[in-house]
Parts: sequence; C-alpha cells; structure tokens
Amino acid sequence: MSASVMPAPEMPASVPMVDPEYQAARQQLDRLWARGTAFLGSQVAIMGGAMSWVSERHLVSAISNAGGFGVIACGAMSPALLEAEIAATQARTDKPFGVNLITMHPKLDDLIGVCVAAKVGHVVLAGGVPSGGAMRAIKDGGAKVIGFAPALVLGKRLMKLGADALIIEGSEAGGHIGPVSLTVLAQEILPNLRELPVFVAGGLGRGDAILGMLEMGAAGAQLGTRFAASTESIAHDRFKQAFVRASARDALPSVQLDERFPVIPVRGLVNDGTRRFLVHQAETLRRFQSGELTKEAAQLDIEHFWAGSLRRAVVDGDIEGGSVMAGQSVGMVTRVQPTAEILDELVEQAVRALMLRNPLPA
Repeated sequence: MSASVMPAPEMPASVPMVDPEYQAARQQLDRLWARGTAFLGSQVAIMGGAMSWVSERHLVSAISNAGGFGVIACGAMSPALLEAEIAATQARTDKPFGVNLITMHPKLDDLIGVCVAAKVGHVVLAGGVPSGGAMRAIKDGGAKVIGFAPALVLGKRLMKLGADALIIEGSEAGGHIGPVSLTVLAQEILPNLRELPVFVAGGLGRGDAILGMLEMGAAGAQLGTRFAASTESIAHDRFKQAFVRASARDALPSVQLDERFPVIPVRGLVNDGTRRFLVHQAETLRRFQSGELTKEAAQLDIEHFWAGSLRRAVVDGDIEGGSVMAGQSVGMVTRVQPTAEILDELVEQAVRALMLRNPLPA
C-alpha cells in the first residue's frame, strides 16, 4: 500500500490532548498551581512526602522525572550517608528535588552543609520550629526553605524567620501526626496566609481533592501514602500489598494510655505490633506504679518499643510486628502503580473535575 492511501492511525480514546474542553481545563489547572510549579521548578505542583526508608534515590528520582517533586527523607542519616544519597539521586535525575531534614537531628548543621555543597535547591525542615541560624545557613547557601506549619500562628512565625514556603499537614497523614485535620487547617491557614506558597498534605489521594485545595488558595499538594505503594518504591512487596488490602479505617493513630507518659501519635495500619504496644504500655505503667521503674525509665521503655520497627516493616516486610505507617488515603491505593501513572491519574482527575464544573458552551 502506498503512503498516499495509508489509513491514519487511530487516536486512543484515553488521549485527551485533541479535546479543546480538556485543553482548557488543563490550562486552568496549570494556572491554579502556577505558584507551586514556579516555586518547585516542576511540571506539576505535587510533592512526594518524605518517608523514612521509602523516600530515597529510586522513588525521589522517579517522582521528579515524572514531573512531580521528589523529597529525600534524611531521617537519622549521618552527613556522609545523606551526601551519598543526594549524589545517587542526582545521578538518576536532572530535575529538581528536595531534602527533608529533622530539626532535632544532632548534626543538623552538618546536614545543611551537605545540602548546600550538593546544590540542593529546596530543604524541608520538619520536626519542630527551626532556629533562625539554621534557616539562614540554608538560604545563604542558595537553597529555599520549606517549613511545616501546624497552626496559623506558627505559619506566620516561620514566615518571619525567613521560610520561603510552608506545608500544612493534617492528622489524616501517615507517620507522626498533629491533632488537627487538613480540612480544618486549610480553612484556618489558606485564606489568611497568602504571602507564601502553601502546600497541603494529609489524606490526599485523588486529583479532584487536590483541586479543591488549590481553589482555596493552596499552591500545591504533598502525597506520601500513594507513592509508598508505587512500583519504584523500594518498600517490601508485603508492605505494598498491605496498603492495597487496607481501607481508610485500618490506618489509626497510636494510643496513649496515661498522660504522664506521652506517646507521639503515629498513624499506621493496625497490626499485632500496635496491639502489643498497648499491652507493653500497660505493663510498663504497672511496673512504674509498683516502684520497679522510675518515671524516666518507664518513659524510655515506652519510647523504645518501636525502635527499628519501621525498617522491619518497609525493608524486611514484617507487616505484623513492624510499624506500617500509612495515611487514611491508603483506602485509595487499589494496586501497585508506576509513579508516572499515579501522577497522570491525579492530573486527569483534577482536569475532569474542572471540565464538569466549567463546560465549554456548545
């Protein structure tokens, strides 16, 4: 058959680029998160949540290469380990990505130095209000600072300290959580703190939900749980499959039995480990009340229960005894997907929602 009579290839029904209505909605979405994409330097204003043992070179580079913004979870890494992780990530992507540092890390200054030397463009400071010195060191090194704001007053304080952007994370998130839901935080903060880009996090699993937050004034969103179960995540397959099987009600925060012994709330899937933690707390309280343990020793005994448990779950696949940290959006994890597919799906959902709201005239 000659070229002149070759039939034109059919455009798959799933490809919407030729649809003017779709194009208009996608352009509207791009306008809504333009502040976020400009700040991050990414195609879409979706950040990967920093998850210890999960947010490393493979997942971080995959998110950035797919158009999002990956973030390395430094956690308890030494400066040498972080330096190696950044270099390995840079070898896998030439797109922007960030590093999440814990403000309580004993070598925070050295970790900041590693980020500056490696020319990391964005540093996320988590785990408490950072010092002005730490923020100045990051900014003087040429990087942008992103802080966590669990309340409006703290958001304004971080802004005065020099933060370039904020993340507000609701209690629906996985891992260590605060007491307030994203729904409430967004209403409290987004209308009243417009000087900086604000990214929303906690329980987000669909693009239309992200769209609603953008329309309230958010610059973008941060997701962790869905990416933890992605193809590129190095988490054990048993860990990922636990996410696929779980519903939102399976992801609950840890319980504190006695106010004298504070337990930092951690949201994860209920398993044998969480049940044993309650028994362990009760037994430790009994030993304290009988005089067998001092208050300080009892508190340490409670805190040490979960030592190494996240690694056991993520790396070793011990989903019964380990800590399977997950947000309530885990109920929207229906299968293990490539990172690029997750991002495409989120964008598609947001665009389709805009099309329903703003149809073009016939």
